[in-house]
Amino acid sequence: MTPRGVAVLGSTGSIGTTALRVLSRHREAFQVVGLTAHTNAKLLAEQQRHFEPAFVGLVNDSGSRGEGWAGGVQCLVEAATRDDVAIVINAIVGTAGLDATLAALRAGKRVALANKETLVMAGALAAEACAEGGGEIVPVDSEHSAILQCIGSRPRSDVRRVILTASGGPFRGWDEAQILNARLEDALKHPTWEMGRKITIDSATLANKALEVIEAHFLFGLPYDCIDVVVHPQSIVHSFVEFVDGSVVAQMSQPTMELPVLYALTHPERVADDSAMPFDPVSASPITFEAVAHERFPALRMGIDAGKRGGSAPAVYNAANEQAVAFFLEGRISFADIPRGIGSALDRLGQLAGSTREDLLAADAAARKHIMELF
Repeated sequence: MTPRGVAVLGSTGSIGTTALRVLSRHREAFQVVGLTAHTNAKLLAEQQRHFEPAFVGLVNDSGSRGEGWAGGVQCLVEAATRDDVAIVINAIVGTAGLDATLAALRAGKRVALANKETLVMAGALAAEACAEGGGEIVPVDSEHSAILQCIGSRPRSDVRRVILTASGGPFRGWDEAQILNARLEDALKHPTWEMGRKITIDSATLANKALEVIEAHFLFGLPYDCIDVVVHPQSIVHSFVEFVDGSVVAQMSQPTMELPVLYALTHPERVADDSAMPFDPVSASPITFEAVAHERFPALRMGIDAGKRGGSAPAVYNAANEQAVAFFLEGRISFADIPRGIGSALDRLGQLAGSTREDLLAADAAARKHIMELF
């Protein structure tokens, strides 16, 4: 069997390095033919030496490109649309991944999507790109991978609702006053997952779960009223699917991103992975669930409401959150300022036009500018 060509966009980040570990174990089935990174030229060069891809791109080249490397943001689209690429793993953080996803779908590629912002901003455009070019999206997020695995080949009409699980983040159990005064080092201490800094902060505010609700709406064609969220501190159950007859199916595993990455590559088939540890339900116990404390984590409710509003609102929500999180990571604003900034941006800009790519990018830019002016 000829290995399928894979391009990894964002190869030096958390999901990108995880994907490369998986690909290293399955070289008989997959060949890394494209790698891109944002700024980490040193690690990208190491990956190039290990995998010997045909294409290497550094978005922010800073004059430090290696021989034969492509540079600039256009390298993402170049990598995603190569003839020797069958699967694009989009592990880019933020809206920078949008154009590469749309281009890959129009080129008929499978997009293993970890860049949830693509669907949050432009779910309808992604669906159009799939229809236009014959591409497909297979989710990499553990929650959406779980839903896909639970639904299998059943028609969407068989699904009553889905339930996404959330760990609760580092501030689960904190009272409102403690959360308002949370420090950066506190927010970066995720209890169960090792992730990049931006997504770790999103998990602390639960904005990440709001993005996942919007993503689930577009991935599975479900109304928002059929998508629920529950806190599950152990991160063993990744999602539930409730069917119309009352039966509930859950997907479970230890909290590792390697499994959903591998499934995104092989879906609907499964391949043996010798690194996977047998599941022990006794050692995984106790497994518990809690209601979401929406009053303490307003970013979740604001994001779901933005998804329901549609138009530019999801793009505004996403961009305002990105910019506010960036400021928090830089120490310029407090943790409480993140949801405050998001709410302000939605109030001011949530009614902008949002039917075209240009509309959405304009809404994105306006939301970022609003946060910069607000703080």
